[in-house]
Amino acid sequence: MEPHPLTPYLSVTAQIQPGDLPAIQAMGVKSIICNRPDGEGPDQPPSDAIAQAADELGIVLRYLPVVSGKISDEDAQTFGVLMQTLPKPALAYCSSGMRSTTLWALSQAAVRPLPQILEAAKSAGFDLKDSVRSISNGGKKPVEVTDSSHQVVIIGGGAAGIGVAASLLARAPDLDISIIDPADVHYYQPGWTMVGAGVFEAASTARTLASLIPSGVQWIKAAVVALEPERNAVILEGCRVVTYEQLVVCPGLKLDWDAIPGLTETLGRNGVTSNYRFDLAPYTWELTQRMKGGRALFTQPPMPIKCAGAPQKAMYLSCDHWLRSGVLKDIQVGFYNAGGVLFGVPDYVPALMEYIARYDIELNFSHTLTAIDGPGRSATFSRTVPGGAKETVSSDFDMIHVVPPQRSPDFIRVSPLSDAAGWVDVDPATMRHTTLPNIFGLGDAGNTSNAKTAAAARKQAPVVAHNILVTRGKLKGDAHYDGYGSCPLTVERGKIVLTEFLYGGKVSPTFPSWLIDGTRPSRAAWMLKEKVLPALYWEAMLKGREWMAKPETVAA
Repeated sequence: MEPHPLTPYLSVTAQIQPGDLPAIQAMGVKSIICNRPDGEGPDQPPSDAIAQAADELGIVLRYLPVVSGKISDEDAQTFGVLMQTLPKPALAYCSSGMRSTTLWALSQAAVRPLPQILEAAKSAGFDLKDSVRSISNGGKKPVEVTDSSHQVVIIGGGAAGIGVAASLLARAPDLDISIIDPADVHYYQPGWTMVGAGVFEAASTARTLASLIPSGVQWIKAAVVALEPERNAVILEGCRVVTYEQLVVCPGLKLDWDAIPGLTETLGRNGVTSNYRFDLAPYTWELTQRMKGGRALFTQPPMPIKCAGAPQKAMYLSCDHWLRSGVLKDIQVGFYNAGGVLFGVPDYVPALMEYIARYDIELNFSHTLTAIDGPGRSATFSRTVPGGAKETVSSDFDMIHVVPPQRSPDFIRVSPLSDAAGWVDVDPATMRHTTLPNIFGLGDAGNTSNAKTAAAARKQAPVVAHNILVTRGKLKGDAHYDGYGSCPLTVERGKIVLTEFLYGGKVSPTFPSWLIDGTRPSRAAWMLKEKVLPALYWEAMLKGREWMAKPETVAA
C-alpha cells in the first residue's frame, strides 16, 4: 500500500488488504472509500472483509464501486457527497488508484480550477488526460461537438502570436488561421520601463487586440483550459472544442504575484510598485519623483523571467533622476537579486558596474523576496549563504520596485506539451515540439534558453511560420532560430547599453561598433529604444514585415 495525497484530506491508493488497516489507522485515516467492485480480480479481498477490519479500528468504510472506464455523472456526485459527509482524512482505493482519482477530480470540477485538479493528480502520479473534457464541463460528460476547426490555431494574441500569424499570411495568404486569446487589449510591454521613467505615456503602449489581428485571421475570444494533442484539440472555457492541423503555443508566461505573501494587497500603494504591470508603471514614476531621501529597493526573482534586464532598468533610471535632482546622496539604493551575477552575459557587466558605482548601489546577490509588509514598509528576503544554507533577512524601505516570480501558464504546466519544469518543450532551433511534430512553441512560454524578450519573439516568429509550411508540405528545408535576444539596458536617461546575444551568451551585435558599441552606453541606442523600436514593433513585426528578421534555412 502506497497512499498518494490529492489534498490534505484525501489520499488514493491501489487495492488494500485487511492487514493494511493498522498502518492506515496509524496514518490518521478516519474513513475509507472503496471504488473497486467486488470480484473484479482473483486475488481481491471482498470489501466486507476490509470493512470489518476497519470497523474494529474505528474507521468508517463506504462502498462506491465503479467499473473502469464507465464512471457516471451520478458516481462523481456521490463521491463528492461522501467527501463532504465522511470523517476526514479519507483514503479512497481501487485497483490502481486511478478510478478514485478520477472520481475526486470530477467531483471537484465545479469548485476547483481545471489546472489545479490536473496538477494535484499529476503530483500523485495520475494522468487525467482522458477526463479533461468532463472536468472542464463541470464534472459531467460533454456532448462530443467541435465548435470550430482550423488549419493553424495560435494560442496567444501577444507579440509572438500575432507575429506568427502575420508571417504565415505573408507566405500563404489563403491559410485558415485562428488566434485564441481572451484579452481585449494588446500591450507593448517593452515600453513600460519608459513609462516608469516618465519618458512614455502609458496609453502609448496599449492598443485594442481587435485592431491588431491580421485581416483574414479569426479571433476566438476565450481562455484555454486544456490541451488534447492526441486529438489535435484545444479545450476552451465552457468545454468548447477547437481542433487544428498545426498548433502554435505562445500564451506568454504567468506573473505569480500571489507567490509573495503580502504583495498583492499593497501593490500600488505604500511605496510598492512594479513596471511589470501596465497600471503600476506610472506609479513607479510618481514614487521616483516624490522620493527625496530614504531607502529604495529593487528586486529580481529567480530565473527564468521575461526581460531579465528590466529590474535593473527601473533602478538605473530612478537613480539617474535622483542624481539629476540632487537627492541621490540622501537615498540608499539596494538591488536584491535572487541570482549570483549582475547580468548573464559577461561582456556587458563592466559598463553596468560603472553605473553601479556612479549611483552607489548596494548589490545583494542570492536574495529572494519572500514577503512584504506594505504598511510596515518592510521586505523579507531568503538569502542563500556559501555552502547552500538559507537565512532570513529583512530590510526597511520607502520605495520598493518588485518583480514577481514567473512560471508557465497553468494549462501549459499540466499538459502533455510541458517539460519537467512546466514550459513548452520545443527544439531550440526549429521551435517544433520535441515529440509532437505538428505543434510549435515560441515566446515566453517555451523552454528554450534564450532571453525571454520581444526581440527574441521577433526572430522566432518567422522561423515558426516557415517551419509550419514545411510541415504542411508547402516549403522545403527547416528554418533555424539561433537564440537571438536583446535587452536595451537603460542605464541613464539618454543612454543605453544595448545587449545582443545568441544561445550560450555569444555577443551578436546588429550594428557596426562605430555606430553602436553594445558594450558601452550609447545615445544612438537610446534613440533606437525611444524612437525606432516601438515603430518596428507595431508596423513591422505585427504586420509580417520581417525587417532584419528573415529566417535562415537548412537544406532539406
